[in-house]
Amino acid sequence: MNNGRFPISLHILTLLARAEGSLLSSDFIAGSINCNPVIVRKEISNLRSCGLVESKEGKNGGATLAKPAGNILLSDIYAAVRQSSLLGNSRNTPNPDCAVGRDINTHLENLYAEVEGVLVNKLHGISLADFSRQFD
Repeated sequence: MNNGRFPISLHILTLLARAEGSLLSSDFIAGSINCNPVIVRKEISNLRSCGLVESKEGKNGGATLAKPAGNILLSDIYAAVRQSSLLGNSRNTPNPDCAVGRDINTHLENLYAEVEGVLVNKLHGISLADFSRQFD
């Protein structure tokens, strides 16, 4: 997931939490993130499909949270944007005749699962409301 989706989605959701139900346009959100509104619309679409955001199209449209910020955990956001291993994947096939090569991927998968479990557990203890309060 080393592609920036988590910070972009968290930025979007933090803005929506602070808007307290007001609709925010993708242009406004993109201005805060300093990115292309197309990226914002793509992430809002994903967050909507995960039940975190509601959106309304059109001139007076925009996005808002689908549920209270206190009911959205950072682990929910992580799950919504997670695409690949936290620490990356090997691009080659190790040599099965080598003692390390034969088992490296199994041991890496176990390590990655353990590390990601610690991360998700930490994120599970923080709500979007908690995170958003840092900006008051």
